[in-house]
Amino acid sequence: MTDDSRATVLYVDDEELACKYFSQAVGARYRVLTAPGVDAALALLVGVGGEVDVLVTDYRMPGRLGSELLQEMARWYPHIVCMLVTAYADKQVLLELINGGSLFRLLEKPFDMPSMLSALQLAVQTGRERAARRQGLMAIDESLAFLAHELNTPLGAIANFARGIERRAEVVEMVEAPAAEIVEAAALMHDNARYCLAILASFVDTVRLASAGPGMRGGRGRRAASAGQMLTGLLDTYPLSATQRAAITLVIEDDFAITESPNCVALILSSVLGYALRRLAAHPHPRLVFSVGNRHISLSDNGPAILPDLPERLLHDPISSDSVAEPAWSMIFCQRMMHSFGGNIDIGIVSNGADSDTTVTLSFPVHIRNEHD
Repeated sequence: MTDDSRATVLYVDDEELACKYFSQAVGARYRVLTAPGVDAALALLVGVGGEVDVLVTDYRMPGRLGSELLQEMARWYPHIVCMLVTAYADKQVLLELINGGSLFRLLEKPFDMPSMLSALQLAVQTGRERAARRQGLMAIDESLAFLAHELNTPLGAIANFARGIERRAEVVEMVEAPAAEIVEAAALMHDNARYCLAILASFVDTVRLASAGPGMRGGRGRRAASAGQMLTGLLDTYPLSATQRAAITLVIEDDFAITESPNCVALILSSVLGYALRRLAAHPHPRLVFSVGNRHISLSDNGPAILPDLPERLLHDPISSDSVAEPAWSMIFCQRMMHSFGGNIDIGIVSNGADSDTTVTLSFPVHIRNEHD
């Protein structure tokens, strides 16, 4: 891995001087890797394929042709934008490559550098657009996982309450059953069902936005709202008991608009709150404080000591129910969702005996508005 923030270009040519000339010509703008042939390029990509943005390859080389490399790229590295440089080539092969979508540009050799730089700029832009589309598809996949995860518990609770009421209804002494207990069970069923419906509606909006493609601002999904409005809406719809609601305080110091993926943010906030409530379930004096300011949303609580390695796992664990405990999996998912639009989640922990002061902070990116927006 590298800290170089420039786009990475892999140049493949069996002529050593050609590789050196290309590196010198575009090295100021791009990070350049070189390979002397198809097999060497494929071997290099095994280690750095995820870092390469653009591939530029010569056509006729000893051993295997550049067209063969492009076919391998389409199969194993579809995110890389490919260009072919040639002085001569089989017309039918080139037509197949172009029609198959594996070739972004065909450049003649020897090429002039202004044309090459222009083509590289367009190729990098195309690669970023492809990445944005892939991210949209990932958002749908991850939202599906979130939906299954978040609705499983309340739906299970509804089923248990329903079975309990059904068993009581079958008992002859039903008239002697405490009415308050039945009323409480029915209320819990109602609240959990209401929460499931709210999550489902938000999920549908998220899918609509993601399927509309990157850059959509005026879709049918949730409109941009301020952080304070979003938290107020969350506390109004989340199935909180009277005790839980009394334990939550909302402090808005410097409100700000949430314009990037507001549906995903709503799901993240719901999951973060649910995680805190689960940790505080047995606490005699629970305390939760939502704070808004400086493009941050924080939730602090006084629950039991949090998993000590969770902050580190947020950065490294994959989304897998087999890899971490269920609560940590929930937070890892939220981190992935925040990263998808340039945000981040940090967890601060101050231990205090059996309890700990834990603060989960959502950081949102700053976007400079273009004068033409």
